[in-house]
Amino acid sequence: MKDNKVRIFDTTLRDGEQSPGATMNVEEKVMVARQLAKLGVDIIEAGFAFSSPGDFESVRRIALEVEGPVVCSLARAKAADINAAWNALKGAPKPRIHTFISTSDIHLKYQFKLTRQEAKRRAVEMVAYARGYVKDVEFSPMDASRSEVEYLCEVIEAVIAAGATTVNIPDTVGYALPHAFGALIKGIKDNVPNIAKAVISVHCHNDLGLAVANSLSAVIAGARQVECAINGIGERAGNTSLEEIVMILRTRKDALGFDTHIVTEQIYPASRLVSSVTGMMVQPNKAIVGDNAFAHESGIHQDGLLKEKTTYEIMTPESVGISRSTLVLGKHSGRHAFKIRLGELGYALEGDNLDKAFGRFKLLADKKKEVFDEDIEAIVQDEVLRVEIPDRFKLVRLYVSGGTDESPTAQVVMEVDGSEIKETGAGDGPIDAAYKTIAKITGTKSKLLKYSVNAITGGTDAQGEVTVRLQEGEHVVLGQGAHTDIIVASAKAYINALNRLEYKRKIKRENLV
Repeated sequence: MKDNKVRIFDTTLRDGEQSPGATMNVEEKVMVARQLAKLGVDIIEAGFAFSSPGDFESVRRIALEVEGPVVCSLARAKAADINAAWNALKGAPKPRIHTFISTSDIHLKYQFKLTRQEAKRRAVEMVAYARGYVKDVEFSPMDASRSEVEYLCEVIEAVIAAGATTVNIPDTVGYALPHAFGALIKGIKDNVPNIAKAVISVHCHNDLGLAVANSLSAVIAGARQVECAINGIGERAGNTSLEEIVMILRTRKDALGFDTHIVTEQIYPASRLVSSVTGMMVQPNKAIVGDNAFAHESGIHQDGLLKEKTTYEIMTPESVGISRSTLVLGKHSGRHAFKIRLGELGYALEGDNLDKAFGRFKLLADKKKEVFDEDIEAIVQDEVLRVEIPDRFKLVRLYVSGGTDESPTAQVVMEVDGSEIKETGAGDGPIDAAYKTIAKITGTKSKLLKYSVNAITGGTDAQGEVTVRLQEGEHVVLGQGAHTDIIVASAKAYINALNRLEYKRKIKRENLV
């Protein structure tokens, strides 16, 4: 019977954490491990227990507190490392010790100062030693892709005979090419007599951008475990991306015939969590989990998607835990997408009204990277409905002071319902001081979602246009202001948005009466 299930060995908490700046504390690691269990990974490499007290504690906590996956600790081919791994894993329902030593001549000569036979002997001894603690032992011949193949096969045969249940073939420096790496896995299957007694695993790095491709070639050639990380994080350029290899196997099961135990709807939540705790943001065009992965701006693409999703989406956003596709309205968007968005906002425009609104939208889209719903509402109100937004709040005077040795303060005079009110306030910067003072005068509880500045004209005396996006309760509005003084422009934009909030609240109250 064909074994078509590929085991997912997640190394986010071990190799992934070795990304510069990606360090996690113990509580964060336990939280990520719980999400990995919900995701359905087969093995969690919880850390390198010998490397630090923090890593030891995280392995121990995950081993005791996280149910479902096998919990694994990395250990060099040294008794002290293996002892630490076992002491951290004790009590786990499904413990695994993962030990390693290099087999490439370049590593043995320059790093380990060992002969081939010395490295082989240590590998065998330490696998047997680990097997004295646990039944599940994984062995990795580090830098396997640059090792002499005959010697590599000799070491693999010996460690399986010593008790290794998984042999992992690392492309440690991301040097392999997909066709060659697949051939290496096939060669191991064909030339290691006892290979059927162990699972073949692969651990590929992304130095040439080939980690996923190499892992896929290995699976096709016979590997049944892939070592990977959420968002592809890891040493240098990172590891095989979990979300990419999983969704390739799921989406192209028709051609490949493989699948995993992963609950794919938990992929996006896992990605967001790892991004949050590591501080490593996901690039917008990242496959599967990037902000643009299911976002469409081209008018041709949007038109096709609105008629039939499979025209431009090979998987559904819901299948990876994203609520829905996004139609990004910008300068490339077409009339069809614009009309659909109008309908979603409650506006049924046809004929000349639709033409006028769409024309205004295209003019605005040439100036802005993305057009928001609040922009569209403003277009309809200004161009079609001719709605006048009353100015309950008006800026009369603004004075701001600050400097390198002085905390920024703002003095604001506003007209509110026809009466002048004067207030002074402080902030982290001149604009923050102005905004806090305006908020005090108006009594707003709104939250600033977005602040952007664009120069309307060139030169040092350029007129600046400020756009702000505010939210208060269920209402979200945009405000705009222009002036040669960017602080004044910022205040005008903020007040413009507050007036729009007031208008929205007024309309809601009238509709309820």
